[in-house]
Amino acid sequence: MSTTPVKGKLGTFAVSLTNFLDSGCIVAGASGLALWADHFNLSSLTVGLLGAFSANAFGSAIGALIGGHLADKFGRKFIMTYNMIIYMLGALLVVFAVNPALLFAGFLVLGLSVGAGVPASWTYLSETAETTNRAKSIGASQFAWSLGPAIIFTLGTLFAPLGLLGNRLLFVILFVVALIAWILQRKLEESASFTAEKAKQAKAPGHKRGMFKEIFAHAINIRAIGFLVGVYLFWNLVAGAMGFFMPYVYTTCGGLTDFQANMLQAVLWVLTALATYFGFAKLGDKIDQKKFFFVGALMAIISWAILTFIGFGWGALWAFVIIWGISAGIGAQAFYALWATELFAAKYRGGAQGIMFFAVRGACGIWSIVFPVLLGAVSFQVGGSIMIGFLIVSLVIGTIWAPKTQGKTLAQIEAERYGE
Repeated sequence: MSTTPVKGKLGTFAVSLTNFLDSGCIVAGASGLALWADHFNLSSLTVGLLGAFSANAFGSAIGALIGGHLADKFGRKFIMTYNMIIYMLGALLVVFAVNPALLFAGFLVLGLSVGAGVPASWTYLSETAETTNRAKSIGASQFAWSLGPAIIFTLGTLFAPLGLLGNRLLFVILFVVALIAWILQRKLEESASFTAEKAKQAKAPGHKRGMFKEIFAHAINIRAIGFLVGVYLFWNLVAGAMGFFMPYVYTTCGGLTDFQANMLQAVLWVLTALATYFGFAKLGDKIDQKKFFFVGALMAIISWAILTFIGFGWGALWAFVIIWGISAGIGAQAFYALWATELFAAKYRGGAQGIMFFAVRGACGIWSIVFPVLLGAVSFQVGGSIMIGFLIVSLVIGTIWAPKTQGKTLAQIEAERYGE
């Protein structure tokens, strides 16, 4: 096997595959949720638990808490060298699941892998990017994150006639992509920021506080965590439920077929991918980020207002898909990924992201248990109104307290926030 280092555009591609696999396994599970529920005769509560312990929620929350700390202790590359092996194991468990226990185990293992990989990948891309294209580099990962659902939902639509076998094949495809990612990521060079930080720590040995004490010892970190969790959590309560349960909503509340539900989701994610590439990646380093964030957040609110108060007619459905799809490409997910890598010192950049990802995906786990039960207990308008409320909170927090980090190096940002 060649030992030539993977870097540049190929390195960005290799790291971004982690984000493709994150969203890909969420929507692969979502596109076959009704099939798994029928096959194993799962109750609404059990369906909620399946979503809660997947990559969409608790599984990734726990993985992020562990992986973020390890990324700061052993390196960003360390996580990416071994993490894909765990992902491949989870995918195989789902492929060969013959009972609910194996299915749950597969979803949980995939979630742990996703949680460990995302903070390390975002940190690596930000630390290896040039100052003038940090949003572009993060945008590449978000583009891959958007392509995951676009491709998986498209394949899910094509595989729909195969029933549950078609869904198992989706996880076979994810296994193959994870294998490619593992081969490439093993050849990455370590982040220079991490290497420099470790060298600095080696020159100043002494008593070191634990990760949590170190992070929460600084008021500026607490404020940054509050801001970023506020932006990402309330948006992700909506997006997370959509990523896993939207086909379920289309079929149970809107009366659509599985084919129609997956088709809508495929189009939505294609639009998200295009908006990420031509919007956030192309413009995120060039235009006012506060105004850019506001536009995306406002579009998200408008899209849910249409679906909630107009209904599931095809005109409203297409308007919802188009507006949400574009907003998701230039909205909270991309800005959170960028700001979360900028607002913390290098020595605990991964750990801080792990804490926040744990909080956000953990809350999504609770919401994943509640959401399907809520849909069965109240009207969709009530549920949709709650979603709109979440999105409004995210818009207000992100617009008011957006950081002024654009055009600055990570070292410059760190010096301004913590002092020399």
